[in-house]
Amino acid sequence: MIEIEVKGYADDKVFERVRKNFKLIRREYHEDTYFQHPCRNFTETDEALRIRIRKFNGHFEAFITYKGPKIDPNSKTRWEIEVPVSDPDRHVEILESLGFKEVMTIEKTREKYYVDKGIVIMLDEVEGLGKFIEIEALAESEEAVGETVRILRKILISLGVKKFERRSYLELILEKEGSYGEAR
Repeated sequence: MIEIEVKGYADDKVFERVRKNFKLIRREYHEDTYFQHPCRNFTETDEALRIRIRKFNGHFEAFITYKGPKIDPNSKTRWEIEVPVSDPDRHVEILESLGFKEVMTIEKTREKYYVDKGIVIMLDEVEGLGKFIEIEALAESEEAVGETVRILRKILISLGVKKFERRSYLELILEKEGSYGEAR
């Protein structure tokens, strides 16, 4: 599946516009732990492997996610494979036993809003980075990417987003800390 995602910087006004105009799906808390491959530099290949722990409404879910390189120059669109896991700690043990190294855990609160069939907006408050807005849709093929990105960007602009961002939260935090090269 292709995750078509457009992300921008947000402020209180952008958050308020989303809250006023779209239906809240739920509030979540995320702990995203990223891993580095023992033989391949994900920084150079533009890939990501993470375990996400998601908590909401007293519920707990965990997923292991592989994200391939970005396939669109104007968005964060990537091939994504995500699988639920029942015991994230044991999955970390497996990865570490295979030589994967933990890079960092990123914590954020997220509000998810329904926009239209197949389109969701997320309001993120990322520890150490601030407020962001993401809008995403899923596609089966790359042919849909260009037009979908155009539609998603238009929605974010209408909400007051002025600056877009293709880098992941992990990339932004590593750059902010000056340790980008050390994650290899």
